[in-house]
Amino acid sequence: MALADIDHFVVLMLENRSFDSLLGNLYPGRADFDGLTGDEYNLDAAGNKISVWCGGGIDAADMSVPTPDPGEEWTDINMQIFGVPDPSPVAAQSPDMSGFVRNYQAQTDQPAAAYDPKAVMHYYTPPQVPVISQLAQQFAVCDRWHASAPCQTWPNRFFVHTATANRYENNSPPHFPYDMKTIFTTLADNSRTWNVYFHDMPQSITLSDLWLKPGHFHFFEQFQQDAKLGQLPHYSFIEPRYFADASMPSDQHPPHDVTLGEQLIAAVYNAVRNGPGWAKTMLIITYDEHGGCFDHVKPPAATPPGAVTVPFNFNRYGVRVPAVLISPYIPAGTIFRPAGAVPCDHTSIIATLRERFGIAEPLTNRDAVAPHLGAVLSLPQPSNNGPGTISALPYVASPADVANARTASLNGHQAALLQLAAHLPATQAAPNGFANFVSTFLDHLRAGATGSDVSAINNVSSAVGFIKNRLGSFFASA
Repeated sequence: MALADIDHFVVLMLENRSFDSLLGNLYPGRADFDGLTGDEYNLDAAGNKISVWCGGGIDAADMSVPTPDPGEEWTDINMQIFGVPDPSPVAAQSPDMSGFVRNYQAQTDQPAAAYDPKAVMHYYTPPQVPVISQLAQQFAVCDRWHASAPCQTWPNRFFVHTATANRYENNSPPHFPYDMKTIFTTLADNSRTWNVYFHDMPQSITLSDLWLKPGHFHFFEQFQQDAKLGQLPHYSFIEPRYFADASMPSDQHPPHDVTLGEQLIAAVYNAVRNGPGWAKTMLIITYDEHGGCFDHVKPPAATPPGAVTVPFNFNRYGVRVPAVLISPYIPAGTIFRPAGAVPCDHTSIIATLRERFGIAEPLTNRDAVAPHLGAVLSLPQPSNNGPGTISALPYVASPADVANARTASLNGHQAALLQLAAHLPATQAAPNGFANFVSTFLDHLRAGATGSDVSAINNVSSAVGFIKNRLGSFFASA
């Protein structure tokens, strides 16, 4: 199996897009691809049929649908999947994917008129998202990759790192410290190397397992340099830009411009493709959760990670998300699905790392059953080199766009990242050494201590300033 020839795994996880939203139109009419037919619809609050649609343009308005941001809390997603508000998690209900429009109309962050019922039924075409589309066609797309849980960003990002959400369905309220064992520590325990590369704030540093490992966190420019020099670790996890600062967000979280995320995908691919480690690298591009955007495929039942939790036992997968698998061992045009009944989810990344590096012990019951990705590497030699470079559509934010984005209110993920910064063990002069300071700080959190009060911070610019200060202090103290 070619998996044994892969020495470097690179994961780029973006934000809040469903499979249908970005890739549903990738292969129109192809029988072995579960995309959109154009007949899919939801009913709005008045009973009108709202069909899937595409505007087709590439200006800022077209590339930032849906606007405003859809609901993404656990109760929102229950309504989107089941069509009724907050169904009992033990009820014998079958998902019908009928509630996306009505849930969008039920949002209250903006005036009701702002929530155009069409917005969440929107999808992009390959000419609008040429980078992810070309890579999916040149290598492999997985149309059976679900978010690990029908939950918000943080629970799903916890799953990719720890194979559990530790019973938490939403980003907030925060529950520091998050003490779950991570795949990063598991790799290190098995003499394998890892790094997290980020742009402004690494969500992965929520995990206390990583607080004593700040030397593994680097800005994205270091990833490009490491790829160029053939110095990537065994596992690289890349986080996009979440906030507007000098640059606009590249995470594709609605309503952030999708083209900026395309530019990031291109930068990651180009760095890997033109580095000396290309033939021994597997690149995985996926998204943490669907963010309220419509998808037509019903999420199946899932194996809970561990002991029973309430109100949700994490026994259902979330909505499908885009997943593109890239390696010269993958035949062009591959549509990848696991062989059994269990779909891919974020813990398939953990399962793949464990399979490749001979790590027998799973983190939880979820990654124990997750299908690994080795079967997609079906070429006998690394002969599919793909495009030498790939380019996104041009887009540069105007100074006015950046200024408006900086004064905008925080979305749910940004607000949670602000809470993360408020809970970091940050001090410029750690008494008795950094390790002792962190250990004492964690004990205080476990005893009920809270982070700094950030209730007065209510826009992106203020949040960025606070985060820079706290993150800088944390890394300076290590």
